[in-house]
Amino acid sequence: MKTTPLASPLTYLFTLVLLLCLSGCHSCQAQQPQTAVKDAYTYKKPAPGGIGKVYMGREIAAIMSATGGNWLDRDTRQEEENSPLTIQNMDLRPNSKVADIGAGTGFYTFQIAPKVPEGKVYAVEVQDRFVKSLKERQEKKGAGNVIVVKGDSQQINLPDSSLDIAMMVDVYHELAYPVELLQAIHKALKPGGRLLLLEYKAEDPNVRIRPLHKMTAAQIKKELEANGFRLQRQEDFLPLQHFMLFEKSTR
Repeated sequence: MKTTPLASPLTYLFTLVLLLCLSGCHSCQAQQPQTAVKDAYTYKKPAPGGIGKVYMGREIAAIMSATGGNWLDRDTRQEEENSPLTIQNMDLRPNSKVADIGAGTGFYTFQIAPKVPEGKVYAVEVQDRFVKSLKERQEKKGAGNVIVVKGDSQQINLPDSSLDIAMMVDVYHELAYPVELLQAIHKALKPGGRLLLLEYKAEDPNVRIRPLHKMTAAQIKKELEANGFRLQRQEDFLPLQHFMLFEKSTR
């Protein structure tokens, strides 16, 4: 019977080196997204109202603290923002799963909840005082389809492929980690899911909001498209804000 000769020590050595090289390549590939995210930001001396962190040429604004809750619930907000018109244009279904990211006091959350009686509204907040306020309001209103979720600066803490639509109202410009949070939202959206951004119009000098708390439509589009979203609709029907609806795209 013919036998196969044993591999030489040199062959074993070559195989071992090859395996180590392949392992190293896989390790480098796994680290590439983290490196890309890290390199996405630059830093400068903070401007008034900013944090000195820059993404795609835009300085990120400092977050409004929970002490600003009264401003979120101001009597003039409905007139200034026309939130019913925004909600009407979200194309919600009775069973839609919605995330209100940076929900604050729930101004939009509790207007959306009756529109999705068979669905859910996830009120995602990072500030403990707002989280407490949202839970109290949810209990007081008996809004059983509202779920309050404690997020953080880089995660929304919702399952992958669980959302039909997410929204951020005057929130995106304050995200300290926009790339990481957009990645988290992208994962949480179902295939074809949508992300709605409302941001004060930087193009309009009559919108009397601090400069770093406004954004141009071009800047919004540039940042969202760089993170796996495609602009589906852009409307100009709101008096002060951009209405920009994006669709989750395949990377």
